[in-house]
Formats: sequence, structure tokens, C-alpha cells
Amino acid sequence: MIRLDAVVALLGRFPALAGVDLDIADGEIVLIQGPNGAGKSTLLRLCAGLLRLESGSATVLGSDLSTSRAAVRRRVGLLGHDTALYDELSVVENLEFWAAASRVDRSSVLPALARLGVAPRLHDVAVSKLSAGQRRRVALAGVVVRRPELWLLDEPHAGLDQAGRDLVDDLVVEAARAGATVLMASHELDRTVDLATRTVVIAGGMVVADRLGSVHSEAGEGCAD
Repeated sequence: MIRLDAVVALLGRFPALAGVDLDIADGEIVLIQGPNGAGKSTLLRLCAGLLRLESGSATVLGSDLSTSRAAVRRRVGLLGHDTALYDELSVVENLEFWAAASRVDRSSVLPALARLGVAPRLHDVAVSKLSAGQRRRVALAGVVVRRPELWLLDEPHAGLDQAGRDLVDDLVVEAARAGATVLMASHELDRTVDLATRTVVIAGGMVVADRLGSVHSEAGEGCAD
């Protein structure tokens, strides 16, 4: 699913990833831990094909990130700090856009919204008028619509109430059971350590620990960078 060898990625001139080695197989649920600025969000964005590979080699879903980033983008679902929703479009229009971008039939839009508990009364409402929690649910529905082979989740529980957080946990487990791979950066260790089948700790843009199962570590405290 993912193979990174001595990967370096820059944010401006700063090496946010400074020689990452990582292999991740199909169906894993991987928790990415590390302090603020460690490179967690950068790693997710690189795997989504959104950042240029400065040096090293990186293969995601069988595609070389140095030559085929666009091919990767269509097959992954990224939920970042920014929900990537268009404020001027309605809830349904946003999801129809993502369905078209991922070459998925629009018939998946309404079931995805229902799965995330987005009420029908909100379907035609502009995203700019939604609360933070509602926006997060719509963004998660956008990931579900894409039916990605690789889920990349950056602080997936942020901004959600208890029911929403429980729903995120269910979605992660369901995705892995369906054969997808999930990478999630989170400081909500009380939840994510029980979901993860493997924990990778990043510090200074490098992998400093990689273990099966969950791991409690001071390096995992704090928000994702």
C-alpha cells in the first residue's frame, strides 16, 4: 500500500520530512503519533499526492509519487484540518463535486450523508452556514463518497460531539474490514490507541518508533502538526 525509502519533503525550505522509511500493508489501521511540528500532517499530505517528493523514493497504491501523484489523488481520501469544502456550494453540491472528481456515481451522495448523520434539512444549505461539527460530518461524508483505498485522517475526531466521535471510530473499523488502509494522526489517544493495529511515532521528520498494536508515548501528546 505504502513504501517510503529515505523520503525528504520540504515546506518552503524546511525539511518537514527528513528521511522517512516506512512500509504499510493493505488493511492496516496505523496511528501516527508525534509532537507538534514532527511531520505527521506532512506525511499524510505526501501520501495523498499533494506534496512534491524532494528526494528518496515513495510508492503509494502502486504509483511512484515522483511521477504519478495525480493517479494517487483519485484513489485516496484525505481529511485534513481544512475540510476542503467549498463554502458557496451546498452540502449536496460539495459531495457531488467530490463524487465526480473521484469518478464515483452520484447515487452514493445521499447514503453517505445519512451514514454521517447529516439531516436532510441541511442538504441544500450552503456550507458557509454550517456549524464546525456539521462541516466536519460533511467532510467525512466526502471521504465515504470517494470510496478510497487509502484513508488519510488528520485529527478525525476534532470538532465532533460524542456521537460523531463514535461514528468516526465505526467508519475506521468498517473501512479496514472492507480492505482499505487507514492512516490517522491524532492526539485523542484514549480513542485511537484501541483502534490502531500499529503505531508509528514521528519526531523531527523521521520515524523513531514503529510497533504493532498501540503505544502510549509522550511523543504522541499534543495536536497534529
